[in-house]
Amino acid sequence: MGDLVLALPHRAFEDLAVGEKRRSRDKHVELGEVLDFARAYDPQWFHVDPELARQSAFGGVVASGIHVMAMWRILDHEINGDIDFVCGIGWDELRLKNAVRPGDTIHVTSEIIDLRPSNSNTARGTAITRYAVINQRGEDAVTFTSINLVYTRGGRDRSADSIR
Repeated sequence: MGDLVLALPHRAFEDLAVGEKRRSRDKHVELGEVLDFARAYDPQWFHVDPELARQSAFGGVVASGIHVMAMWRILDHEINGDIDFVCGIGWDELRLKNAVRPGDTIHVTSEIIDLRPSNSNTARGTAITRYAVINQRGEDAVTFTSINLVYTRGGRDRSADSIR
C-alpha cells in the first residue's frame, strides 16, 4: 500500500451518474499479510496455519472474508475517494464467491446502479453501487451492493446534525 493522501472529496451527489463504472489498480495478495490479518482479526486455522490449512476444504491458506473486505475498502478509496460520502448505510446481496489466496492478484470494480435524492433532507442523496472484487482469472471473489449517503452540493455541512 502506498502513502495515504487525504483531501476533502469534491464530487457531490449531483456529479454522479447511473452507469458510471470504475476499476482499481491490481493488488497482489501476499502470504504474510493474510497470516498477519487473520492472526489479529480472524484466527481460524485455515487462515493462520499453512500446514493445517492444507487439510481444509480450500487445500491451503485463504484470506479471511473480513480481510478481503478490508482490501476492497482500500482499493475503493483509491477509485471512489473523490465522492463526498456522508457514510455507508448498508450492504445488500453480499456474496463470498471464490476464496482469495496468497499469490492472487485482485482488483475492484464499481458501478453506480441507482441515485435517489432524499425526500427528507436536501443535504444528501443515496447512491447505490454494485461492487466486485475480482481475481486474476476474472472470477468474482466477492460481490455486493453498497448503499451510501452522499452530500449534495448545497449540503456539505459535515456536522452530526446533517445526517439526521
